[in-house]
Amino acid sequence: MDLAKIREYGNIEFLAKQMVEGFITGLHKSPFHGFSVEFAEHRLYNTGESTRHIDWKVFAKTDRLYTKRYEEETNLRCHLIIDTSSSMYYPEKTNGKITFSTMAAAALAYMLQKQKDAISLTTFSSEIEIQTPVKSTPSHVHKIFLDLENLLQKPASNKKTAVADVIHQIAEKIHKRSLVIIFSDMFDNINEAERLFSSMQHLKHNLHEVLIFHVTDKKTESDFEFEDRPYEFIDLETNERIKLNPSQVKVDYRKTLQQFYHELKLRCGQYKIDFIEADIAEGFEQILSAYLVKRGKMK
Repeated sequence: MDLAKIREYGNIEFLAKQMVEGFITGLHKSPFHGFSVEFAEHRLYNTGESTRHIDWKVFAKTDRLYTKRYEEETNLRCHLIIDTSSSMYYPEKTNGKITFSTMAAAALAYMLQKQKDAISLTTFSSEIEIQTPVKSTPSHVHKIFLDLENLLQKPASNKKTAVADVIHQIAEKIHKRSLVIIFSDMFDNINEAERLFSSMQHLKHNLHEVLIFHVTDKKTESDFEFEDRPYEFIDLETNERIKLNPSQVKVDYRKTLQQFYHELKLRCGQYKIDFIEADIAEGFEQILSAYLVKRGKMK
């Protein structure tokens, strides 16, 4: 889906539905190829379990053992959390990262709705901006789609981020065990990384399952691939400007960034948090696949 065109289409609920149904149709290598969105209501059979709930129709189709999830197994509480700080509006031409995150969250909301799960939407920059209740009613989910649609229309502004502070706040407010899905470029203060790690540990301490989508325009932000000529780089959160040739700083820039993200991934691994690199140039399958893997692990 062309990120530049998404704002022109308007109806985010319709787009999310098309995206999810297209994803399911395209699961050629999946044992669930050809199934409806309800396929996520099955889980792999674990050796030693009773065989009475094995879905033999699925076995005939896939040659793999799956059991049908029941109402008490399938219903969960999911908090979709989107970073709306100014750096998320990069690249400016498409407002790429915020557009990608909003559509990805919409697709997940559609899947969660189909499974009758309870959903909450939270958006934040330096503070929480939107925080809905956690409900599964059609009217509530429709309101979430409208909130996401409004998010697409909001212009960029000089908003700083405070990922660590906000995650601590959210951890305090979520009282029941939930799945927490975060979309952020994680461009917080690298020098205060310990605060970020502490906030993620807070979520896990409260027994939540956590899935972080690290949203980037990989080519320019991570790989720092620019033409060999002078540029003016502008900090979208502070408006600070600097003129330089990318080749002058590329090696040091990449080294610093890679060290930070290596430590971030390491900590996430220690806390049993799923940390997924989400390149906005790679489309939405990476998001939906990671969600299904995470959902499959949860009982």
